[in-house]
Amino acid sequence: MTEPPAGDTDLADAERVKDAYDRIKAELHKTIVGMDDVIDQLLISIFARGHCLLVGVPGLAKTLLVSSVSRCLSLSFNRIQFTPDLMPADITGTEVIQEDRATGTRAFKFIKGPIFANVILADEINRTPPKTQAALLEAMQERQVTAGGQKHVLDAPFFVLATQNPIEQEGTYPLPEAQLDRFMFMVHVDYPTMDQEERIVEMTTRPMETDYAEVLTGREILEIQDVVRRVPISEHVVRYVLRLVRATRVTTDEALDTVRERVAWGAGPRASQFLVLASKARALLHGRMYVATEDVKAIAHPVLRHRIITTYGAEAEGWTTDRLIDDLLERTPVGESETLRDEQRPHVS
Repeated sequence: MTEPPAGDTDLADAERVKDAYDRIKAELHKTIVGMDDVIDQLLISIFARGHCLLVGVPGLAKTLLVSSVSRCLSLSFNRIQFTPDLMPADITGTEVIQEDRATGTRAFKFIKGPIFANVILADEINRTPPKTQAALLEAMQERQVTAGGQKHVLDAPFFVLATQNPIEQEGTYPLPEAQLDRFMFMVHVDYPTMDQEERIVEMTTRPMETDYAEVLTGREILEIQDVVRRVPISEHVVRYVLRLVRATRVTTDEALDTVRERVAWGAGPRASQFLVLASKARALLHGRMYVATEDVKAIAHPVLRHRIITTYGAEAEGWTTDRLIDDLLERTPVGESETLRDEQRPHVS
């Protein structure tokens, strides 16, 4: 892919990303019914080089979706079933002593764990103790594993796509805020509609074999990630992002009254970074070579919902983080002239 001038994104690159997005979505719909928003958010996080946490009750095809995505992207895939007895070495790998039969010498050799793959499905991540959960932190943030004082770099691209069951609390270990903050998105997977569930029943109760076309290679994904970071973003959109995030912080002058009354801790700077990156990716997926405020609004919930901690009083009053984010989006101003300027800019047909 030819490198365009800094701060500019070539139209051909934007068309290529949109075409790949359309093809991946078509492939996924061979087995996935509905879930358009979930698929969009999952692909946005991948193209923006982020990790994703899928939250939903059992049976909503969260695991199927992640494994299907990995097959469409021609990437290595490992599923890790998190259980209470899982140890950190079961994820990252361990060192073993090997003997050279010719010389009789012994040496340590690192045996790679399942974390060494492009796509990691961390199934029911909240079912394992914090010590094992923490084994993912270095891999998610630094894209490497340290064992025996040696650093082992993970292959790129690398994504952790985790699932979590929100209804069972016994025998679970809630993820600490430090680890939740590593996820670009927390995606809520809801129940299907009546029509969707009818199609699901029809598809899954008859003989069915599905072959996925490999739409993108690992190298092409890395190129798309580079394109995403080169998408230009206007100063007024950046300012809108900052107003949204800073309005969640109780200690700042920008905090709304609803925030001061109902929020214990607001979102940190990583929220601003992820809002900008995810907005750039979404703009490309929708055929635009610029970021508009509508992109920020569309991904505000999955970026912010796990970065805002409500008070006990707010929970008692029924104020969820999603409701607070709705209030933020409604009350954070966007200039009419700025919105009009966005709508008049060109986009891929």
